[in-house]
Amino acid sequence: MNSNIFYSQTGYRNMARKKISVIGAGNVGASVAQALAIEKLGNIYLFDVVDGVPEGKALDIQEGAPHWGYDLEIKGFTTTKPEVYENLKGSDVIVITAGLARKPGMSRDDLLGKNVEILSSVSQSIKKYSPESRIIVVTNPADVMAYAVQKVTGIAPERIIGLGGSLDSSRFRTFLSMELGVSVKDINAFVIGGHGDDMVPFIRYSSAGGIPIERLLSKEKIEEIVKRTRFGGGEIVNYLKTGSAYYAPSISITAMVRAIIDDENRIIPSAAYLSGTHAKHYGASGIFIGLPIKIGSNGVEHIYDIDFNPDELELWKRTVESVKSGCAKVDEFLSVKKN
Repeated sequence: MNSNIFYSQTGYRNMARKKISVIGAGNVGASVAQALAIEKLGNIYLFDVVDGVPEGKALDIQEGAPHWGYDLEIKGFTTTKPEVYENLKGSDVIVITAGLARKPGMSRDDLLGKNVEILSSVSQSIKKYSPESRIIVVTNPADVMAYAVQKVTGIAPERIIGLGGSLDSSRFRTFLSMELGVSVKDINAFVIGGHGDDMVPFIRYSSAGGIPIERLLSKEKIEEIVKRTRFGGGEIVNYLKTGSAYYAPSISITAMVRAIIDDENRIIPSAAYLSGTHAKHYGASGIFIGLPIKIGSNGVEHIYDIDFNPDELELWKRTVESVKSGCAKVDEFLSVKKN
């Protein structure tokens, strides 16, 4: 056996550990860090602006190592001083979860403006200290925020991916599995477009063990499941009363990180940048939006062009306009900030 590799639960991997930085140590960021550690994907650096939080959570995760057997370096850094971001250097993957949750009385535009401001600052540090990293943007709305990160950093768009379809597709598959009473491993289904309300489900491509979903469930039942998927995050919030979902998002993010670190070339619906022939096919250009993509060591390795029926096309046009509107607001915010 080649002495430069070893075998782990996720397969053969280079002896030199990868470095994964998570910016934002709230519920999502900390859950991502824990999942990454359990998967033994690499050394983990956790960043947050709240004094002591990233250090404390990193130590908490580190102290669980004896039971899970992850011999990793897990560190936390408080970012009240910009130079602390120097610890981003050499990151193979950076996951951005930093941002605000919507508060009572705050409009969506207010939230967008605040999160653009936060991500603009974070992005400048990434540009300065780790411009070669692959970046996964989680902060909502992830497709629009991925656009903001690319605008500020100038990093090649294929190295930036937004969460969205990965999580929505996981929820869709879960609900189909629950309804059919079959293993989720036998469910193939995905959604594209904007995250949540604007998603576009592909019923025609959905199956259980190769059997089309439309042959197993009534149209009404499928519509119920699609509606539940669209508002999956809201359902969690209604149960929790405060905060948002973080376990399923962290697992979805970890799957994306693993696809990059282990060069898995997995097809995971996620927000990717549209240009060239793909832009022509999808009727949109210069935006990040949920698409069926292949994720590997370079980030977005390939975008797949899929055809729409009339109903799907109508939903697609609607989600494109929604994302374009968000990107236009990002341009406005960044222009005001620049001036």
